[in-house]
Amino acid sequence: MGIAMSKPERGIVEHYTKSGLFDRIIGAIEKLGKTAGTIEPEDLKPVDEFHIGGIEATEELLAQLEIGIRTRVLDIGSGIGGTTRHIVTRYGADVTGLDLTPEFVDTARRLTELVGLSAEFRVGSALEMPFDAKQFDVATLMHVGMNLPDKPKLFAEVQRVLRPGGKFAIFDIMQIGPNHPKFPLPWSSVPETSFLEKPETYLDAAIEVGFTLTARRDRGDFAGEFFKKLSASLAGSNPPPLGLG
Repeated sequence: MGIAMSKPERGIVEHYTKSGLFDRIIGAIEKLGKTAGTIEPEDLKPVDEFHIGGIEATEELLAQLEIGIRTRVLDIGSGIGGTTRHIVTRYGADVTGLDLTPEFVDTARRLTELVGLSAEFRVGSALEMPFDAKQFDVATLMHVGMNLPDKPKLFAEVQRVLRPGGKFAIFDIMQIGPNHPKFPLPWSSVPETSFLEKPETYLDAAIEVGFTLTARRDRGDFAGEFFKKLSASLAGSNPPPLGLG
């Protein structure tokens, strides 16, 4: 079943859709000496933790959330399911991934089944979530806000689907300073589908719907160090076979 999308949302789906994504990932895994029958969740880390900082950033964010086996978690913008699978593996929680791009959702489902894990993945917009109110204890958003044009609506939707006392954790690329990035970007090929905002915009939208800020960290230095290490590891060598490029 399809969903109604705005023009920017259609552009975002077009940007992220890569025909045959699942088969390309499996092909890359086979080049590493694995087969579809022997793959483990850890084997997918090079491809499914493709936000800045990778698994280290994921762990640092999740460690603040007190997730347990009875926790219901919503992974907003779940992509091919990396963070969702990590939460299931690490904490044993009940996790639902939500993503706008149908191919990402299909790939996430197939990869999760392939490694023997259980999680739900839904196609849908973070600005109009296909969930009843008060369904989740925790929500996460990792490198997704740059594709969301309406931050107040995002926070209103998250507040709606969280249970009383629920937590919302964000790790996003935000606008710092007056300069604007040059296109194409990893999250957008054109300005019409990029919606960078300042941290204050996020905070104002969150407070407006009833959230209370409990922690805030500037990860600029962390991101810079991550890219420095990445560049050094790739210098003089061929790119690894497992990737989304």
